[in-house]
Amino acid sequence: MESREFIDMARKVLDAASGVRERAADEVTDRLSAYSPAQASALATLLSAAAASEKENSALEAELHAILELMSTGHVGLDHVSQLREIRVGELPPELREYVTDLLES
Repeated sequence: MESREFIDMARKVLDAASGVRERAADEVTDRLSAYSPAQASALATLLSAAAASEKENSALEAELHAILELMSTGHVGLDHVSQLREIRVGELPPELREYVTDLLES
């Protein structure tokens, strides 16, 4: 992925609007083969930080799904998504709890 596209994606992942973050997370999963190993791990780290402070469950679900997909590339390790440990799992709906638990146990 070209630098310009990568920067644009990173900006969307960190956007102030939850709808933009949600769409960006979905777009991340649509372009998995376009990322270099460094880009994949950087996006996973950004998504993890966004997820740790996410207030909207639909955006959180999209972010967690994108992280899971990025981890499947083999370029993302648990250290890249360590911010997920900041999420208060007990306050989440059951399906999101499972997502977070699965990611942290990967």
